[in-house]
Amino acid sequence: MIGDTQTPDLKLPGSVTRRVVTLSEERLVQRQYLRSGEFLPLVITPAVSSVNLIAWARVNTHVINKELRRHGAILFRGFMAGGQEDFERFLEAVSLKRMHYLEGATPRTDLGNQIYTSTEFPPEHSIALHNELSYSQAWPMKISFFCVTPPEEGGETPIADMRKVLKRIDPKISQKFIERGWMLVRNYGDGLSLSWQSVFRTTDKAELERYCSESHVLLEWKDEQRIRTRHIRPATAVHPETGDAVWFNHIAFWHISSLDPKTRQMLVRDFKEDGVPYNTYYGDGSPIEDSVVEELRKAYDSETIQFKWQKGDLLFMDNMFVSHGRSPYAGPRRIIVGMGDPFTRTDLN
Repeated sequence: MIGDTQTPDLKLPGSVTRRVVTLSEERLVQRQYLRSGEFLPLVITPAVSSVNLIAWARVNTHVINKELRRHGAILFRGFMAGGQEDFERFLEAVSLKRMHYLEGATPRTDLGNQIYTSTEFPPEHSIALHNELSYSQAWPMKISFFCVTPPEEGGETPIADMRKVLKRIDPKISQKFIERGWMLVRNYGDGLSLSWQSVFRTTDKAELERYCSESHVLLEWKDEQRIRTRHIRPATAVHPETGDAVWFNHIAFWHISSLDPKTRQMLVRDFKEDGVPYNTYYGDGSPIEDSVVEELRKAYDSETIQFKWQKGDLLFMDNMFVSHGRSPYAGPRRIIVGMGDPFTRTDLN
Protein backbone atom coordinates (compact mmCIF):
# COMPACT_ATOMS: atom_id res chain seq x y z
CA MET A 1 0.00 0.00 0.00
CA ILE A 2 1.39 3.38 -0.94
CA GLY A 3 1.08 5.89 1.87
CA ASP A 4 4.16 5.32 3.96
CA THR A 5 7.49 3.53 3.66
CA GLN A 6 10.46 2.77 5.87
CA THR A 7 14.05 3.90 5.49
CA PRO A 8 17.01 3.27 7.81
CA ASP A 9 18.01 6.03 10.18
CA LEU A 10 21.81 5.54 10.26
CA LYS A 11 23.57 6.35 13.51
CA LEU A 12 26.74 4.67 14.80
CA PRO A 13 28.10 1.61 12.98
CA GLY A 14 26.29 -1.47 14.19
CA SER A 15 23.43 0.62 15.60
CA VAL A 16 20.79 0.76 12.90
CA THR A 17 17.20 1.65 13.75
CA ARG A 18 14.24 2.10 11.42
CA ARG A 19 11.74 4.93 11.40
CA VAL A 20 8.52 5.43 9.44
CA VAL A 21 8.76 8.17 6.85
CA THR A 22 5.49 9.42 5.41
CA LEU A 23 5.84 10.14 1.72
CA SER A 24 5.10 13.74 0.85
CA GLU A 25 1.43 14.31 0.16
CA GLU A 26 2.57 16.41 -2.80
CA ARG A 27 4.10 13.30 -4.36
CA LEU A 28 1.09 11.06 -3.78
CA VAL A 29 -1.71 13.26 -5.13
CA GLN A 30 -2.11 15.99 -7.69
CA ARG A 31 -4.35 19.03 -7.68
CA GLN A 32 -6.23 20.40 -10.64
CA TYR A 33 -9.54 21.99 -11.62
CA LEU A 34 -12.36 20.78 -13.81
CA ARG A 35 -12.07 23.65 -16.27
CA SER A 36 -9.76 26.57 -16.87
CA GLY A 37 -10.78 29.61 -14.85
CA GLU A 38 -12.97 27.63 -12.43
CA PHE A 39 -11.62 27.11 -8.92
CA LEU A 40 -14.55 25.14 -7.52
CA PRO A 41 -14.18 22.34 -6.76
CA LEU A 42 -10.54 21.56 -6.22
CA VAL A 43 -9.97 18.16 -7.85
CA ILE A 44 -7.54 15.80 -6.14
CA THR A 45 -6.45 12.70 -8.07
CA PRO A 46 -3.75 10.04 -7.52
CA ALA A 47 -0.29 11.07 -8.69
CA VAL A 48 0.90 7.48 -8.60
CA SER A 49 -0.93 4.18 -8.84
CA SER A 50 -2.41 2.40 -5.82
CA VAL A 51 -2.68 5.46 -3.58
CA ASN A 52 -4.90 4.58 -0.65
CA LEU A 53 -7.14 7.63 -0.16
CA ILE A 54 -8.18 6.60 3.33
CA ALA A 55 -4.58 6.23 4.52
CA TRP A 56 -3.61 9.49 2.82
CA ALA A 57 -6.58 11.35 4.30
CA ARG A 58 -5.83 10.08 7.80
CA VAL A 59 -2.38 11.68 7.87
CA ASN A 60 -3.34 14.72 5.79
CA THR A 61 -6.61 15.81 7.40
CA HIS A 62 -5.03 19.19 8.11
CA VAL A 63 -4.30 19.56 4.38
CA ILE A 64 -7.90 18.66 3.49
CA ASN A 65 -9.29 21.17 5.99
CA LYS A 66 -6.95 23.87 4.70
CA GLU A 67 -8.10 23.28 1.11
CA LEU A 68 -11.75 23.26 2.20
CA ARG A 69 -11.34 26.65 3.83
CA ARG A 70 -9.76 27.97 0.64
CA HIS A 71 -11.88 26.35 -2.08
CA GLY A 72 -15.04 25.25 -0.28
CA ALA A 73 -15.23 21.85 -1.99
CA ILE A 74 -12.87 19.03 -2.95
CA LEU A 75 -13.63 16.34 -5.50
CA PHE A 76 -11.58 13.20 -4.86
CA ARG A 77 -11.54 11.30 -8.14
CA GLY A 78 -9.86 8.07 -9.24
CA PHE A 79 -9.23 6.62 -5.78
CA MET A 80 -12.10 4.35 -4.78
CA ALA A 81 -14.47 1.95 -6.49
CA GLY A 82 -16.19 0.51 -3.41
CA GLY A 83 -19.42 1.40 -1.69
CA GLN A 84 -20.69 2.59 1.68
CA GLU A 85 -17.99 0.87 3.71
CA ASP A 86 -15.20 2.74 1.93
CA PHE A 87 -17.15 5.98 2.23
CA GLU A 88 -17.56 5.50 5.97
CA ARG A 89 -13.87 4.72 6.36
CA PHE A 90 -12.99 8.00 4.62
CA LEU A 91 -15.30 9.97 6.93
CA GLU A 92 -13.68 8.25 9.91
CA ALA A 93 -10.22 9.05 8.54
CA VAL A 94 -10.99 12.77 8.44
CA SER A 95 -12.61 12.54 11.92
CA LEU A 96 -16.03 13.75 10.77
CA LYS A 97 -18.43 13.75 13.71
CA ARG A 98 -21.51 12.47 11.88
CA MET A 99 -25.02 13.81 12.49
CA HIS A 100 -28.54 12.49 12.16
CA TYR A 101 -30.65 14.16 9.46
CA LEU A 102 -32.87 16.05 11.93
CA GLU A 103 -35.36 18.68 10.69
CA GLY A 104 -34.88 17.51 7.14
CA ALA A 105 -37.46 18.23 4.49
CA THR A 106 -36.99 15.60 1.83
CA PRO A 107 -37.35 11.81 1.81
CA ARG A 108 -34.15 9.82 2.29
CA THR A 109 -33.34 6.26 3.29
CA ASP A 110 -31.31 5.82 6.46
CA LEU A 111 -28.55 3.35 5.49
CA GLY A 112 -27.17 3.07 9.00
CA ASN A 113 -24.22 4.71 10.75
CA GLN A 114 -25.68 8.13 9.87
CA ILE A 115 -25.25 7.55 6.16
CA TYR A 116 -28.24 8.38 3.94
CA THR A 117 -29.29 8.19 0.35
CA SER A 118 -29.34 11.51 -1.44
CA THR A 119 -32.80 13.06 -1.71
CA GLU A 120 -35.31 10.59 -3.11
CA PHE A 121 -37.20 12.97 -5.34
CA PRO A 122 -38.68 12.13 -8.77
CA PRO A 123 -35.76 12.04 -11.24
CA GLU A 124 -37.46 14.30 -13.78
CA HIS A 125 -37.35 17.22 -11.33
CA SER A 126 -34.41 19.39 -10.35
CA ILE A 127 -33.56 20.32 -6.77
CA ALA A 128 -32.54 23.94 -6.30
CA LEU A 129 -29.26 24.88 -4.68
CA HIS A 130 -29.27 25.14 -0.90
CA ASN A 131 -27.01 24.86 2.14
CA GLU A 132 -28.01 21.86 4.22
CA LEU A 133 -30.16 22.72 7.28
CA SER A 134 -29.45 26.46 7.07
CA TYR A 135 -32.67 27.06 9.03
CA SER A 136 -31.79 24.77 11.94
CA GLN A 137 -30.36 25.62 15.31
CA ALA A 138 -27.40 23.39 14.49
CA TRP A 139 -26.18 22.59 11.00
CA PRO A 140 -23.39 20.40 9.60
CA MET A 141 -20.20 22.25 8.80
CA LYS A 142 -19.22 19.53 6.37
CA ILE A 143 -21.19 17.39 3.95
CA SER A 144 -19.94 14.67 1.64
CA PHE A 145 -21.42 12.82 -1.34
CA PHE A 146 -20.15 9.49 -2.67
CA CYS A 147 -21.05 8.15 -6.11
CA VAL A 148 -21.84 4.45 -6.00
CA THR A 149 -23.71 4.37 -9.31
CA PRO A 150 -23.43 7.33 -11.72
CA PRO A 151 -26.58 8.13 -13.69
CA GLU A 152 -26.76 7.38 -17.39
CA GLU A 153 -27.84 10.91 -18.17
CA GLY A 154 -27.89 14.10 -16.08
CA GLY A 155 -28.10 13.79 -12.31
CA GLU A 156 -25.29 16.22 -11.60
CA THR A 157 -24.92 17.78 -8.16
CA PRO A 158 -24.51 21.48 -9.05
CA ILE A 159 -22.62 23.58 -6.51
CA ALA A 160 -22.02 27.29 -5.92
CA ASP A 161 -19.70 29.36 -3.73
CA MET A 162 -21.96 31.29 -1.34
CA ARG A 163 -19.33 33.96 -0.72
CA LYS A 164 -19.59 34.85 -4.40
CA VAL A 165 -23.38 34.50 -4.48
CA LEU A 166 -23.67 37.08 -1.69
CA LYS A 167 -21.57 39.53 -3.69
CA ARG A 168 -23.81 39.07 -6.75
CA ILE A 169 -27.04 39.95 -4.92
CA ASP A 170 -28.24 43.52 -5.33
CA PRO A 171 -27.07 45.29 -2.12
CA LYS A 172 -30.55 46.79 -1.68
CA ILE A 173 -32.04 43.30 -1.60
CA SER A 174 -29.42 41.76 0.67
CA GLN A 175 -29.60 44.73 3.04
CA LYS A 176 -33.35 44.36 3.38
CA PHE A 177 -32.89 40.75 4.42
CA ILE A 178 -30.02 41.65 6.73
CA GLU A 179 -32.31 44.13 8.48
CA ARG A 180 -35.43 41.94 8.59
CA GLY A 181 -34.14 38.40 8.46
CA TRP A 182 -36.28 35.71 6.85
CA MET A 183 -39.02 33.37 8.00
CA LEU A 184 -39.65 29.76 7.02
CA VAL A 185 -43.21 28.50 7.52
CA ARG A 186 -43.78 24.74 7.36
CA ASN A 187 -47.07 22.84 7.66
CA TYR A 188 -47.20 19.18 8.69
CA GLY A 189 -49.96 16.61 8.75
CA ASP A 190 -51.85 17.41 5.55
CA GLY A 191 -50.29 14.56 3.61
CA LEU A 192 -48.31 16.87 1.35
CA SER A 193 -44.88 16.59 2.97
CA LEU A 194 -43.00 14.57 5.55
CA SER A 195 -44.74 14.04 8.88
CA TRP A 196 -43.50 15.94 11.91
CA GLN A 197 -42.79 12.59 13.56
CA SER A 198 -40.24 11.68 10.87
CA VAL A 199 -38.76 15.18 10.57
CA PHE A 200 -38.18 15.58 14.31
CA ARG A 201 -37.51 11.87 14.94
CA THR A 202 -40.04 11.60 17.76
CA THR A 203 -43.70 10.77 18.36
CA ASP A 204 -43.71 12.45 21.76
CA LYS A 205 -45.53 15.79 21.65
CA ALA A 206 -43.83 17.05 24.80
CA GLU A 207 -40.44 16.22 23.33
CA LEU A 208 -41.35 18.06 20.14
CA GLU A 209 -42.43 21.13 22.13
CA ARG A 210 -39.22 21.04 24.14
CA TYR A 211 -37.07 20.75 21.03
CA CYS A 212 -38.84 23.66 19.32
CA SER A 213 -38.55 25.85 22.40
CA GLU A 214 -34.83 25.16 22.74
CA SER A 215 -34.24 25.62 19.00
CA HIS A 216 -36.06 28.95 18.59
CA VAL A 217 -38.81 27.36 16.49
CA LEU A 218 -42.34 28.73 16.92
CA LEU A 219 -44.75 25.78 17.16
CA GLU A 220 -48.49 25.94 16.54
CA TRP A 221 -50.81 22.97 17.04
CA LYS A 222 -53.51 23.17 14.37
CA ASP A 223 -55.16 20.06 15.79
CA GLU A 224 -54.03 16.81 17.42
CA GLN A 225 -51.76 15.79 14.54
CA ARG A 226 -51.33 18.87 12.37
CA ILE A 227 -48.75 21.50 13.22
CA ARG A 228 -47.27 24.67 11.79
CA THR A 229 -43.73 25.82 12.56
CA ARG A 230 -42.02 29.14 12.00
CA HIS A 231 -38.27 29.64 11.88
CA ILE A 232 -37.08 33.26 11.93
CA ARG A 233 -33.43 33.38 10.96
CA PRO A 234 -30.71 35.74 9.66
CA ALA A 235 -30.23 35.61 5.90
CA THR A 236 -26.44 35.74 6.08
CA ALA A 237 -23.93 34.04 8.32
CA VAL A 238 -20.28 34.43 9.25
CA HIS A 239 -18.07 31.38 8.88
CA PRO A 240 -16.78 30.60 12.39
CA GLU A 241 -13.30 29.60 11.18
CA THR A 242 -12.54 32.24 8.55
CA GLY A 243 -14.86 35.17 9.31
CA ASP A 244 -16.15 35.19 5.71
CA ALA A 245 -19.72 36.35 5.18
CA VAL A 246 -21.97 34.00 3.21
CA TRP A 247 -25.53 33.98 1.89
CA PHE A 248 -26.94 31.19 4.06
CA ASN A 249 -30.65 30.44 3.92
CA HIS A 250 -33.46 28.63 2.11
CA ILE A 251 -35.29 31.78 0.99
CA ALA A 252 -35.38 31.04 -2.74
CA PHE A 253 -35.46 27.28 -2.26
CA TRP A 254 -38.82 27.23 -0.46
CA HIS A 255 -40.47 30.40 -1.64
CA ILE A 256 -43.87 29.66 -3.15
CA SER A 257 -42.69 31.02 -6.51
CA SER A 258 -40.43 27.96 -6.79
CA LEU A 259 -43.56 25.91 -7.54
CA ASP A 260 -44.81 25.63 -11.07
CA PRO A 261 -47.79 27.99 -11.62
CA LYS A 262 -50.40 25.21 -11.76
CA THR A 263 -49.27 23.59 -8.52
CA ARG A 264 -49.01 26.94 -6.79
CA GLN A 265 -52.53 27.91 -7.81
CA MET A 266 -53.96 24.57 -6.66
CA LEU A 267 -52.22 24.62 -3.26
CA VAL A 268 -53.15 28.21 -2.49
CA ARG A 269 -56.74 27.48 -3.52
CA ASP A 270 -57.00 24.43 -1.28
CA PHE A 271 -54.81 25.38 1.68
CA LYS A 272 -54.39 29.18 1.55
CA GLU A 273 -50.91 30.64 1.25
CA ASP A 274 -50.01 30.08 4.91
CA GLY A 275 -51.13 26.43 4.67
CA VAL A 276 -48.90 25.23 1.84
CA PRO A 277 -46.18 22.76 2.90
CA TYR A 278 -43.40 25.37 2.71
CA ASN A 279 -43.14 29.08 2.14
CA THR A 280 -40.71 31.85 3.00
CA TYR A 281 -41.29 35.44 4.11
CA TYR A 282 -39.33 38.38 5.40
CA GLY A 283 -38.55 37.95 9.07
CA ASP A 284 -41.44 40.20 10.06
CA GLY A 285 -43.89 37.93 8.23
CA SER A 286 -44.46 40.17 5.22
CA PRO A 287 -44.46 38.49 1.78
CA ILE A 288 -41.30 38.35 -0.29
CA GLU A 289 -41.86 39.64 -3.80
CA ASP A 290 -41.53 37.07 -6.60
CA SER A 291 -39.22 39.50 -8.40
CA VAL A 292 -36.84 39.54 -5.42
CA VAL A 293 -36.68 35.75 -5.34
CA GLU A 294 -36.00 35.72 -9.07
CA GLU A 295 -33.01 38.01 -8.48
CA LEU A 296 -31.75 35.61 -5.83
CA ARG A 297 -32.04 32.70 -8.25
CA LYS A 298 -30.05 34.64 -10.84
CA ALA A 299 -27.26 35.13 -8.30
CA TYR A 300 -27.16 31.37 -7.67
CA ASP A 301 -27.27 30.61 -11.39
CA SER A 302 -24.37 32.96 -12.09
CA GLU A 303 -22.09 30.99 -9.76
CA THR A 304 -23.36 27.46 -10.44
CA ILE A 305 -20.83 24.81 -11.48
CA GLN A 306 -21.62 21.21 -12.30
CA PHE A 307 -19.82 18.09 -13.43
CA LYS A 308 -20.69 14.56 -14.51
CA TRP A 309 -20.46 12.01 -11.72
CA GLN A 310 -18.00 9.15 -12.15
CA LYS A 311 -18.12 5.93 -10.15
CA GLY A 312 -16.12 6.33 -6.95
CA ASP A 313 -16.19 10.15 -6.96
CA LEU A 314 -16.21 11.61 -3.46
CA LEU A 315 -17.27 15.26 -3.08
CA PHE A 316 -16.31 16.75 0.29
CA MET A 317 -17.67 20.22 0.99
CA ASP A 318 -17.82 23.01 3.52
CA ASN A 319 -21.58 23.35 3.96
CA MET A 320 -21.42 27.07 4.72
CA PHE A 321 -19.20 28.02 1.82
CA VAL A 322 -20.85 25.84 -0.82
CA SER A 323 -24.49 25.11 -1.68
CA HIS A 324 -25.61 22.07 -3.63
CA GLY A 325 -28.60 20.82 -5.64
CA ARG A 326 -29.50 18.12 -8.15
CA SER A 327 -30.18 18.06 -11.86
CA PRO A 328 -32.85 15.83 -13.45
CA TYR A 329 -31.59 12.44 -14.57
CA ALA A 330 -32.38 9.21 -16.38
CA GLY A 331 -31.39 5.68 -15.44
CA PRO A 332 -30.18 4.33 -12.10
CA ARG A 333 -28.43 6.80 -9.81
CA ARG A 334 -27.05 6.07 -6.35
CA ILE A 335 -25.35 8.86 -4.45
CA ILE A 336 -24.96 8.43 -0.70
CA VAL A 337 -24.46 11.21 1.82
CA GLY A 338 -22.81 11.82 5.17
CA MET A 339 -22.80 15.08 7.08
CA GLY A 340 -21.31 16.21 10.35
CA ASP A 341 -19.17 18.46 12.53
CA PRO A 342 -22.28 20.23 13.88
CA PHE A 343 -22.12 23.95 14.58
CA THR A 344 -24.69 25.51 16.90
CA ARG A 345 -25.71 28.97 15.83
CA THR A 346 -25.28 31.90 18.22
CA ASP A 347 -27.00 34.56 16.12
CA LEU A 348 -30.51 34.20 17.62
CA ASN A 349 -31.99 36.05 20.58
